[in-house]
Amino acid sequence: MIRELVDVVNGHEQWRGEETINLIASEGCPSPAVHEMYDRCHDLWHRYAEGMNDLDGFPTMRFYQGQRFIGPIERLAAQALKDLLGASFIDVRPVSGCIANMCTFRGLSRVTGNLRMVVAPVNYGAHISHDRHGLAGHVLGLETVDHGFNVEEMNIDPDESAKIIRKVEPGIVTFGGSLFQFPHPVRELADVVREVGGFVMYDAAHVLGLIAGGQFQDPLREGADFMTASTHKTFPGPQGAIIIANVDPDDERMRKAARKVQHSVFPISVSNHHIRRLPALTLAALEMREFGKAFAAQTVRNAQRAGEYLNENGIKVLGEAKGFTRSHQIAVDVQAHGGGKAVAEAMERANIILNMNMLPYDDPKAVFDPSGLRIGFQEVTRRGFKEGDIEELCDLIIDVLLAHRKPEEIAPDVSALRARFPDIHYGFGSVDDALERMGQ
Repeated sequence: MIRELVDVVNGHEQWRGEETINLIASEGCPSPAVHEMYDRCHDLWHRYAEGMNDLDGFPTMRFYQGQRFIGPIERLAAQALKDLLGASFIDVRPVSGCIANMCTFRGLSRVTGNLRMVVAPVNYGAHISHDRHGLAGHVLGLETVDHGFNVEEMNIDPDESAKIIRKVEPGIVTFGGSLFQFPHPVRELADVVREVGGFVMYDAAHVLGLIAGGQFQDPLREGADFMTASTHKTFPGPQGAIIIANVDPDDERMRKAARKVQHSVFPISVSNHHIRRLPALTLAALEMREFGKAFAAQTVRNAQRAGEYLNENGIKVLGEAKGFTRSHQIAVDVQAHGGGKAVAEAMERANIILNMNMLPYDDPKAVFDPSGLRIGFQEVTRRGFKEGDIEELCDLIIDVLLAHRKPEEIAPDVSALRARFPDIHYGFGSVDDALERMGQ
């Protein structure tokens, strides 16, 4: 069994790490320095730090001894992310985006006493954690009501959603999602949400790196009360999540909400918050301060060029009238090529890793065989792809879609393209490199 374990681990590292091109929109690519920092933390891997935080996100009381260095680690992570994102409140303890969403939904609903929440439907791009069929409904018992949505705009319809919000008077209105090409109308709807006594929650799991790089939207400045995010998609850190907000000391309602969210993190949802990831997360935040703007801008350019190029070559890419995307991802309708499931499987045989995805006009029951693909470009951007390289990659995608060659015949060409980009860009080469660049 040990030999089998070693073989499958080595097999994965070789195949996914060296031979395939990853286009899954929910995965990231840490730098050598972030990997090194993570690898330095051996003892931290096993430790606990249960306890309370203040409203700055800093640890105040812990139930275990042995926190002499863990407390400063947590403070550094919290401060680096607050500085980067312009927030006063943070919780770095959620270990996943779903957990961050659950804690925020629970905390805010406890403040309002209102179990209604307006969300985008799953087939319009929302994450399943927002939905009645996911943790919002099944775990928290929230009653979810759909935003208005404009398929032509590939976005929430602010006028229709305003009518819905005023009609149902939800306690929470949620923006953000998983299929997420265009900024959501937070600014247009924030006042409507407050008019009915609700909170604005923004799920930035997919776009945190683009927000940090100034290339998408700035939810906290546009009216979001709380923002959740994964730290391992367009934000190139270790797996985990954060919750952030700006909490005015004189705003008792927001202070109460922040405390309820914290209580939902600990003791309700998170005990061991995987401290080993925090030094790597801190370094990723400092890295984004140095390289984030260039990385985010190139990621968006690459995604836009992919949308244009595929569309020019007869592939149906959604959002043409809007320039296909303003994020790291595009949505492609592959009904004419066998449907999302069959095409994603064929792409995998060609060493191109992406995922099937529902599109706005899909029947929600089509979740296991939707009509679309979701394609993300953040990892290839980190590997150094520019627009011309994206066109070369798209030619290989087109070969699979139009059956010019069998996927297995295309796979060596994909691996050869991948081999031309061995390095990680927009990041520190090592911890020593980071120290030198930061003048320390």
